[in-house]
Amino acid sequence: MKFTKMQGIGNDYVYVNCFQEHIENPSEISKKISDRHFGIGSDGLILIKPSEKADFEMEMYNADGSQGAMCGNGMRCVGKYVYDYGLTDKTRISVDTKSGIKYLDLTVENKKVKLVRVNMGAPVLEAKAIPMIYEGEKVVSQPFNVGQDIYEITAVSMGNPHAVVYVEDVKNLLLEEIGPKFEKHAAFPESVNTEFVRVVDRKTVEMRVWERGSGETLACGTGACAVAVASVLNGYTEDEVTVRLLGGDLKISWDRAANLVYMTGPAAVVFEGEIEI
Repeated sequence: MKFTKMQGIGNDYVYVNCFQEHIENPSEISKKISDRHFGIGSDGLILIKPSEKADFEMEMYNADGSQGAMCGNGMRCVGKYVYDYGLTDKTRISVDTKSGIKYLDLTVENKKVKLVRVNMGAPVLEAKAIPMIYEGEKVVSQPFNVGQDIYEITAVSMGNPHAVVYVEDVKNLLLEEIGPKFEKHAAFPESVNTEFVRVVDRKTVEMRVWERGSGETLACGTGACAVAVASVLNGYTEDEVTVRLLGGDLKISWDRAANLVYMTGPAAVVFEGEIEI
């Protein structure tokens, strides 16, 4: 299998051009190639496929083999891949995902994509649609028992479920202990990605993320979008915010009039290779 390893601010995936390659068992392959000792090493596998609905289709799998609906950082890398490798010459493209069609604007320098702006669609705030087991309609700064502690959670879906928690210190969090307790919490029937956030000022926040199926990652694009929406809902920030992640910064804006979230950030090729599967 020929592949390209790419990363968006440290959120790294193995990308396969399914215009040329045929993958029979992507779930098992994702587990194999994601292993950083015996495989390639990644947060998962992303297949770039033909689509009847859009310019391309993105199919993604987490490191544990589970299929994901959407990945913001992965989406930016798809935009870079299809342009840089000559699958399109357009700088505005559409990509079909399990959470709907997303629209990308590509910033090109020296015939290579440098930045990608993604229309991530509308945030989902209704608890049942996230999905989340909760009696109320929305979950904004609501207390939940997690393990032996109580955390205030704001829940948002950006194509996948997110629980946003505000803390005073993200750097010294024992995330490997706390993260799994959120991931498998009974309130989230499909598990959940959890973002721990410190508000720096009205235009800046910093976060760490525990992703369902992958553990802590250096970045999560949909998570950054969820954090921006949650920060506005809680009155912490303006509608446009810089989200600082371990792997780098993302610019997120929530156009509340149109109810659309936009994410802008970089994408990069790490290396290309071939692996027996």
